[in-house]
Amino acid sequence: MVSKGQPSNERRQSLNTRSRTTQLVFSSIMMCLITIATMFIRVPIPFTQGYAHLGDAMIFLSVLILGWRYGAVVAGVGSMLADILGGYAVWAPWTLCIKSVMAIIMGIFIARALKKERSHRFLLFVEVIGMVLAGIFMSAGYYVAEAVIYGNWATPALAIPWNIGQFTVGMVVAITVAAALYKTSAAKYFEYRLDTRA
Repeated sequence: MVSKGQPSNERRQSLNTRSRTTQLVFSSIMMCLITIATMFIRVPIPFTQGYAHLGDAMIFLSVLILGWRYGAVVAGVGSMLADILGGYAVWAPWTLCIKSVMAIIMGIFIARALKKERSHRFLLFVEVIGMVLAGIFMSAGYYVAEAVIYGNWATPALAIPWNIGQFTVGMVVAITVAAALYKTSAAKYFEYRLDTRA
């Protein structure tokens, strides 16, 4: 017999299935958004073979919604697809690694920080710091990638300010969108969120 206060095994299984299904749906949506934002909203970086784009904004948002595990997968695969489909296939393996680790850095930092303190102001603070750390890694990662690919360690340095500007704009977009969604019923779908009473 099942007590009134506890859901049945069938009920728990149904809830878990719906949760996994929802996670997969959101993962697919965010992966598509990352690919689109990277491919179609981009600016070539002068004197280099790279380009700046809004894909980082969708990566940051993906981590906030999906958590670092799913966020890493959609960040890496979505960005890699943009390189392949956009004619930058040589970058694809590097992008897969860099963007995945970028999402992991951001997500794990936020998750661990929220174990120490939970308030709305602190959540915003750790989100920003997590994005900055991820962005710094991304900038360094692409510097090394371009230097290795083209055998030149000087020219890739020209892309660093562009990459910093790229993830900074991405931060602003992601935080603005997340702040708006936190005030709606969509807040319940965020992995990193606070109870409204916090």
